[in-house]
Parts: sequence; structure tokens; C-alpha cells
Amino acid sequence: MAQDAAEATATEQLEQIDPAEAADVADPDAVAAGSGAYTPMQPTEGKGMPVAGGIDVQQQFSPIGHQANSLHIGLVWVMVLISLFVLALFVYVILRFNKRANPVPSKTSHNTMIEVIWTVVPALILLGIAVPSIGLLSAQYKSPPKDAITVKAIGYQWYWGYAYPDNGDFEIVSNMLTKEEAEARGEPHQLAVDNRMVVPAGVPIRFQTTAADVIHSFAVPSLWFKLDAVPGRLNEKLLMIEEPGVYYGQCSELCGARHGYMPIAIEALPMDQYNAWVLAQGGTIAGADEVGMEADPSAVPLQDPESAAPGAAGAGAPPVAPTA
Repeated sequence: MAQDAAEATATEQLEQIDPAEAADVADPDAVAAGSGAYTPMQPTEGKGMPVAGGIDVQQQFSPIGHQANSLHIGLVWVMVLISLFVLALFVYVILRFNKRANPVPSKTSHNTMIEVIWTVVPALILLGIAVPSIGLLSAQYKSPPKDAITVKAIGYQWYWGYAYPDNGDFEIVSNMLTKEEAEARGEPHQLAVDNRMVVPAGVPIRFQTTAADVIHSFAVPSLWFKLDAVPGRLNEKLLMIEEPGVYYGQCSELCGARHGYMPIAIEALPMDQYNAWVLAQGGTIAGADEVGMEADPSAVPLQDPESAAPGAAGAGAPPVAPTA
């Protein structure tokens, strides 16, 4: 009964969405012309996704990810060395100062040198950890350069919308695929989506987040990236993906009944392919007219601006709530 009520509530909320706001494409006709031709990039097994039996963080594909992963590995070794040292002290004390070895207990009240050592050494260790930690924190919130490409993620209950303000301000709506659809496309279940967020690889991206209803959080572990999406607020952060590929994530802020069903899939393309994809979606590229760039629907895959729902392709039909 509770699940049925949640499904009904989700459906009612989605039915109230303004279709024009849910899928605001710059040129719906251009998208509709090739809406059935979209073939997503095939993901690489183990790249940008969790692996079975994994005990470490995912392999990183962003500059900030490499920096953070190096600190993570360093801290693990610091913890190992401290743990071994403390264990050695325990063993030494148990063997050296037990009742059998010391029938007459020591009456020493304090040892100045030992107290100085156990105060100064931990302080130096914490200082050594703080310096790279502060550097990592600063790097994570470094402002994007002026020429960065702007991409905006909008969190909805319960799906994502991706807008491209620098490329005609069209928006792509992204919903999770069913298990059968994901398997047919060779993608991991509960991470695969119908329409991915497509971005260029190897260039800085001004990534912005906001939300239409409640707080969501855009998180992609293999990029060491997480940014909250807050209603009425525009958060911004630098994102750079080092190489082309497909990278998966999930909403990481409890946002309601179907919080676990709004995954994230990023498809990073070389810049020329990204530009072609934008033009094929009906978007615009600054300076495209001067260099003679034109959209070629047969040369690049297209995405539908909406999920499967009643209505003509490209018309901005609202997405339907996914079924369990």
C-alpha cells in the first residue's frame, strides 16, 4: 500500500510539470528529425562505474580526482603506521610491565620527555595532514575560467534535467532505464539512463546545479565530484574530465520516495564530436557560422528531449514516473 501511494504521488507531481519547462529545446524539429537514431557511447567495463568486490575508491578521471586519491592513499598508510605503532606499544606494555615481571609496581608519577613527545608528535602529524587537505579543499572550489563551457543540472523529483546555456539553452531530460533496457544496451542496471549528460572531454566546464522542488545532490565518484542542487540557489563548481568515456553517478541527497531511482550518466566526447552533437540537438555553437559548421543528423547521434511519454517526439512531453 505504501509503495502504491508513493507511485501515485510521484505520478501526480510529474503530471503537474510544465512540459515547456521540463524539456525546453532550442529547436524541437531538429531533435525530432533524428530522435530514433541516438546510439549512446558504449561504456567500458570497470571505467566510470563501480566494480564487483571493489574495496577502494573508483579509478579517477579528473585532475581533482587524482589529487584527492593521492591524499586518500597517503592517509591510509598514515593510519596503518599509527595502528602498528600503537599495537606494538600494547604488546610491549603487556609483556614488560605485567604483574609477573614487575611484582613491585613502579611509583613514577610522570615523565616530562614522554609527555612532550606524545603531545608534539601527534600535533605534527595532524599539521602534516592539514596542509594537503586544505590544498585539496581549495582546489575543489577553484573558480572556472572565463572561457569554460557552462552546463547546468536541474534536480527534479525524481529525474535530472541538463541545460546548456552557452549552446542555445536547450534542455535534455534524463530518466533511469528499466533493467531490461539497461541490459539491452550493455549498461549497469540502476545507473543507465535514457538521455545522458553530454559534455566535452579535456576542457574546463562551468558546472552549475539547482533544483525545482527539494534538495538533490549531483555526485559522480570516478570524477571525485559532488555538488548539491538547492531550490532557489545556483551552485557552481569547476569540472574537467580528462578523457572520453561514460561516467556514472547518483543523486546523493535523500530527496523522497524515488531518491534511489535518479542516476547520473555523463558521456564525455572529444570537442569536435561534442560540437556536432550540440548542433544536432538544435543548439548553437559560438562562431559556427563563420567556420561553416552545420548540423549533420546522420553524422552524430541525437537524444530525445524527453523520456518515453505520450506526445510527439520533440514536443516536450513530460516524463513519466519509472515503474519499479
